[in-house]
Amino acid sequence: MLDFAKMHGLGNDFVVFDAVTNPITLDAERAAFIADRHVGIGCDQILLVEPTEHVDADFGYRIINADGSESEQCGNGARCLARFIAERGLHQAGVTRLATRNGRIDVETLGDNQYRAALGVPNFEPANIGLNGFNAATQYRLDDVATQTVVFDAVAVGNPHAIIDVGDINRADVAGLGPALENHPAFEHRVNADFCETVARNHIKLRVFERGAGQTLACGSAAAAAVVSGIRRSRLDDNVTAKLPGGQVTVDWSGPGHPVYLSGPASHVFDGTINLE
Repeated sequence: MLDFAKMHGLGNDFVVFDAVTNPITLDAERAAFIADRHVGIGCDQILLVEPTEHVDADFGYRIINADGSESEQCGNGARCLARFIAERGLHQAGVTRLATRNGRIDVETLGDNQYRAALGVPNFEPANIGLNGFNAATQYRLDDVATQTVVFDAVAVGNPHAIIDVGDINRADVAGLGPALENHPAFEHRVNADFCETVARNHIKLRVFERGAGQTLACGSAAAAAVVSGIRRSRLDDNVTAKLPGGQVTVDWSGPGHPVYLSGPASHVFDGTINLE
């Protein structure tokens, strides 16, 4: 039997395991079972806190999507993992340093279950986004996404994102264009499809079709990616509130070469045990 915690950040929900105290081997089949909302526990992603060999990190941080694939980044998950680590007594500090597959995330405890995560320096190079067949540009165009033409920004914030501007977030075709863009052959490693409505220079609305998880209530790295893209095109200020279906976060970015920061809550719902034999 394995102990777990069910947590969420703005409704982006997670099953969290302590693989420091109890090493866990999770293959894609077991992960998909855990994430299944009918026969398993149910979640968007599974989070593991593990030992790390990185001398500049406190723990390893693995993110496994609901379909069993593995992700490089999860901003909402990072906040929840920092709370989990503190509540389990694994580490007590103002900042928790997490080593991911694609870099390090530092999560600062702000109090009242609020956390601020440094998600790294955004990368706009197509090769680092896994975007094939394009030279670096501010925006890109594909003419064959579910028989539609889609113009989008592209950025890697630990994981790849395509950001589509929409006039009304409630009318965005997330269910249709989301999976078509996620699996478009132009993206070597698939992509998160982010639909963004700019409300004001300090306020956006966002809906996300997450790679490997589908449409979710919130995605922290998508909020960071959308704000970074808006700042880059001089449409947004450097501190922006992003409202998603599950709630809102704050993103701040000082520009190219600087890390992007994501601030918001982490919620602990319940604890349980599961038999994976």
